[in-house]
Amino acid sequence: MAPSALPFSWPQIVRLGLVQTALGAVVVLMTSTLNRVMVVELALPAIVPGALVALHYAVQVLRPRWGYGSDVGGRRTPWIVGGMAMLTLGGFLAAIATVLTGANPAAGLALAVLAFLAVGLGAGAAGTSLLVLLATGVGARRRGAAATVVWVMMIAGFAITAPIAGHFLEPFSGFRLVAVSGTVSLVAFTVAVLAVAGVEPSRPAGTAAASAEKAPFATVLAKVWAEPVSRRFTVFIFVAMLAYSAQELILEPFAGLVFAMTPGLTTKLAGLQHGGVLAGMLLVAGLTMGIGGAWLGSLKLWTAAGCAGSGAMLVGIAAGGLIGPDFPLRAVVFGLGLFNGIFAVAAIGSMMGLAGAGGEAERGTRMGVWGAAQGVAFGAGGFLGTAAVDLVRLAVPAPVHAYALVFTAEALLFGLATVIALRIQHAAATRVPRRLRAGAPALREVQV
Repeated sequence: MAPSALPFSWPQIVRLGLVQTALGAVVVLMTSTLNRVMVVELALPAIVPGALVALHYAVQVLRPRWGYGSDVGGRRTPWIVGGMAMLTLGGFLAAIATVLTGANPAAGLALAVLAFLAVGLGAGAAGTSLLVLLATGVGARRRGAAATVVWVMMIAGFAITAPIAGHFLEPFSGFRLVAVSGTVSLVAFTVAVLAVAGVEPSRPAGTAAASAEKAPFATVLAKVWAEPVSRRFTVFIFVAMLAYSAQELILEPFAGLVFAMTPGLTTKLAGLQHGGVLAGMLLVAGLTMGIGGAWLGSLKLWTAAGCAGSGAMLVGIAAGGLIGPDFPLRAVVFGLGLFNGIFAVAAIGSMMGLAGAGGEAERGTRMGVWGAAQGVAFGAGGFLGTAAVDLVRLAVPAPVHAYALVFTAEALLFGLATVIALRIQHAAATRVPRRLRAGAPALREVQV
């Protein structure tokens, strides 16, 4: 942010949150509606949509490059708009590919690969630059609350789009699927463009961002990775998100197999967990705005507490399966959601604060590295969680023991993430190799 620029107001933060709403609206059709049509209506193996979604996550490794591009240009808005254009076009093409697959599987699946690649690239470019823009313009006391706003607004994109799209998809046909997807993409792109228009302050020539033009991407990436704070936070994000996502796809099957819950009851259980997530987000938002004082307002403290609490709840769930039907599973699942929400919002707020550590000129690249770690971990976590259960069940006859071991392993990952989070504050950001220091702004120790 230019020195003369004022911090973003709440209306501006909400406007930027609308970009996340638009992003969520497109993604929810990719991961739910198109997934179901491929498996049910087209009778394709479940691995097909699974592989396409995994492809969307795999290209998140390019986030550092998109962040570097916005560093060089000095503005984030063009990358947000361009990313949303690619994302919405990819979403529309994915619907066309799904319909085409019914008539010509080879052509349809080839187009689907391109479409999901576009979705992944677009989401990476827009999402990374949006977070950098927020990190630049949101004051320290507002970061936790701002993270809550944008996260909740992304969830709102899921919640609003799914039922409305479902209504207009009845009675189902390929034409309706394409029409609904195209409408959602058009509306999402329009909302995103209007949301960012005029929010980002102009950057005068000669600001810190201009220095990124003097170094190639590989050099800047090496510099960012050489910063102890940045490197440690990258490892933290990967470990924590791996644990966070690994339990998502196995909790409901666990409740069904071990606690004999019906599909309706496990769906309600998932809803209870999401309610806990929202409660955790709102708690952090309130306390970090100053209600709780200096200690309770520390994003570092809440990041570690969220990870530690999530691990404790997973241990409780693992033990609950061994205890049996008398175990208060619903209460512990709500607790898991609560601590997940605390961790998620506090980590995003911390990410905003750390983005400028080590130099303003590399904000986008730094945020891109963390976004890549998050995307790859999230994609790998869902697969590894389910695969681990299947593998353990080959050696352990009782399902309850297999799930208990996997939940415990996830808890250990959260424990490791807690330790890393607590050490980030003490990382000496000044220890950068001399060959990477030339022309770089002075690095400083970061207090989260």
